[in-house]
Amino acid sequence: MTLTAEDRARRVKVLLFDVDGVLTNGDITIIPQADGKGTEVKSFSAHDGLGISLARLAGLKVGFVTKRNSQVVAIRARDLKIDHLYQGQSHKMQAITQIMADENVTLDEICYVGDDIIDLPVLRKVGLAIGTANARAEVKGMAHWVTPHRGGDGAGRDAIDFLLNARGILAETIEAYLDPENEAASKADIGQGNM
Repeated sequence: MTLTAEDRARRVKVLLFDVDGVLTNGDITIIPQADGKGTEVKSFSAHDGLGISLARLAGLKVGFVTKRNSQVVAIRARDLKIDHLYQGQSHKMQAITQIMADENVTLDEICYVGDDIIDLPVLRKVGLAIGTANARAEVKGMAHWVTPHRGGDGAGRDAIDFLLNARGILAETIEAYLDPENEAASKADIGQGNM
């Protein structure tokens, strides 16, 4: 029996994202400094951030698995209270194996969202493989589902809405988020910016 993307989504317990090209548009801006070092700048979608808050409120564990090492990603992960942050991952299945052990889940219970060929080893193995609208053809060709929006422009939120819709809990999760009495929702995605 062939499973639909929705069937696969109903089994997911852990949602993992690549960062560059998925949670950002893929641009890497480096501002040079006098000492020869640089300050890296990335832009993240606020829609994705709120979506991650919804995913966590719905009981999903969320993580970032990326090849680059970036202080910007560490700050965003902290602000969103990300459960798993793996940077410097040239071979991302190593991180996936560790997350599986930490969360006591199987590959079928993992959703991974990627955009480029470095993500293929993970996308080929997880229960739900999602490609972004701007993903390379190789990723789109093997993804179970492709987001309508590009990375950095709401693709992460698309993936989360898809997962919660497949479970039939998107509307109730939104209402839980909007409930002023819900302490978990009120503490979600409190970024510090330059404060």
